[in-house]
Amino acid sequence: MAAVKAPSVLRRLREAGFEVDVIATRAALEFVTPLSLTAAAGREIATDATWFEARPDAQHLTLARADISVIVGASADLLARAAHGLASDLASATLLSVRGKVLWVPAMNEKMWTHPAVAANAQTLKNWGHHFLGPQHGAFGTLGEGAGVGRMAEPEEIAAAALELLKASGPAHTPDLKGLSLVVSAGPTREYLDPVRFISNPSSGKMGYAVALEAQARGAAVTLVSGPVNLPDPAGITLVKVESALEMHAAVLEAAQDAEIVVMTAAVADYRAATPKTEKEAKTAGEVSIHLTPNPDILAALGREKGGRVLVGFAMETHAGVERAALKAQRKNADFILLNYPTQQGTSFGGDDNQVTLVRPNGSFEEWPRLSKREVATRLLDEALQVYMQHSTA
Repeated sequence: MAAVKAPSVLRRLREAGFEVDVIATRAALEFVTPLSLTAAAGREIATDATWFEARPDAQHLTLARADISVIVGASADLLARAAHGLASDLASATLLSVRGKVLWVPAMNEKMWTHPAVAANAQTLKNWGHHFLGPQHGAFGTLGEGAGVGRMAEPEEIAAAALELLKASGPAHTPDLKGLSLVVSAGPTREYLDPVRFISNPSSGKMGYAVALEAQARGAAVTLVSGPVNLPDPAGITLVKVESALEMHAAVLEAAQDAEIVVMTAAVADYRAATPKTEKEAKTAGEVSIHLTPNPDILAALGREKGGRVLVGFAMETHAGVERAALKAQRKNADFILLNYPTQQGTSFGGDDNQVTLVRPNGSFEEWPRLSKREVATRLLDEALQVYMQHSTA
């Protein structure tokens, strides 16, 4: 039923003012004819067959220039291929190349939609900044299993959602960071006490990965220094994987030498074991004391050799946050600090949203509303670019 509704979706998108290119998968053409899609779109459609025709352009790259990509009747198979970076057909190859907004409109049986594998793939795409509409509760058409969550949104809803998404975010990314090098740190560090035990924290790395992906989308050359996280490696970004604070210190300082902007989102451990054990310590009945020694302060080290570089830090506080963040920015020579409260409901470690306050060294601050981490990344980079331009003209 979702495939049958595709021509109606195309008509509604054109009525909303879109110029529409169509990619029809082999499976889609089993349900709807090329003629009906061509008539609804007002132009020839693209298929796996046209992808391999003799032509002067790479068709998937040309199609990927769209301001928004809408996947109508998204299947579990296409979700999986996109989440794992496969390019086995024109649709998935195009999705690997898009820089505009992506709106998934799923349609499948409830048992498939609620399967852990499908849920994990959808979450991966959301982490990358993709958007979802539905699926909704309703009948499964001809699948013979009654009703449940899996029905595709209606054509009018899809067109309205695509239009609102572009209105809210503007057109596709402009390359305003092109020519700039940006370093981002992300995730936690692990400070080993012995070969199997370590001190760490619950940082997921999602904030740093969002900043890296947003910067890449805006044209920057990005180096991402990441502690141990459970996130996919971002394509097209130089990824340096580390574990300890000392490793992150060395990697960030090396990468920052040629960078114009450095964003420190990583939750670096403040302390490490002074003398980590080389063998696993046996459990004892009594109390155990561990001698800890401070880790180097990466942001402060960058601030001492700042030059014209823009430095952005993050701070987590439970009280008196603005005052502490302003003092931190002053001490470490940062241009601004993004302050958040990790115990706040809905924005704790591992979540997809964040609510931060931008704090400058002079104590001025701006409270931002609760946003997705990708939207926080967009605002952060807007501010960093403004500071960079001020540095350049000073």
